Amino acid sequence: MTEYWVSQGNKWCDFCKIYIANNPLSIRTHEIGKRHKDNVTKRLATMQKEGVAKEKEQQQAARALQQIEAKAKKSYQKDLENSQRTVDGDTSAAPGDGWEFDSTSGYYYDKSTGLYFDSNSGFYYSDGLGKWVTQEEAYAWAKTSQANAGQSSSSKTKPSAAVATVPTIKGGQAPGLVVKKPLNPMRTVKGAPSAIAVNKRKREDSKPKVISKEEEAALKAREAARKRMEDREKPLMGLYRSY
Repeated sequence: MTEYWVSQGNKWCDFCKIYIANNPLSIRTHEIGKRHKDNVTKRLATMQKEGVAKEKEQQQAARALQQIEAKAKKSYQKDLENSQRTVDGDTSAAPGDGWEFDSTSGYYYDKSTGLYFDSNSGFYYSDGLGKWVTQEEAYAWAKTSQANAGQSSSSKTKPSAAVATVPTIKGGQAPGLVVKKPLNPMRTVKGAPSAIAVNKRKREDSKPKVISKEEEAALKAREAARKRMEDREKPLMGLYRSY
């Protein structure tokens, strides 16, 4: 019986990234070698580090979610208390007397200063400022605006100066000096000579233009060519009949 040789192929080592002979002896020799053992140790250490980092990331995400839920729950409870206080008409959160709760905006409003107060943040707002500020800044602005308003009202109450009335003239000559000549006499004059035109002098040609023999011959040749062209085009224009 005839025996045939069969190729065993190669085996790929994923740790060392090389091919080895696919037989038990070669595989065993490679696995007990120092290079293969070092690569296996490195791969296990890398996998362990990745596992620890992934677990730490998951713990941080869970902690962040817990903090978000706690803040949301706290804010929800605060909103419930404010809404209940609004329904009951409680003004204990107002910064002082003269403040009324505005249900439209959801803030406390003071008519005397024109300020809005937010009980949640503790800041003040005004249309003149255009932003939320602290209590000191808000009251300083209110004091300044009231002072400016008092100055403007006092200036409006001052008596105005008497306006002199000019009598109208129904007929006759106008009183006072009458100017009969035009103020600008040069405006009515038409065609007045200009200073630039008067001072401008015409350039005089002192020397006649000199024509060379070549230019004279060229002019004569051009004139002869023009006459020949006219003679050639006369029959085509219908001026003469050709028999």
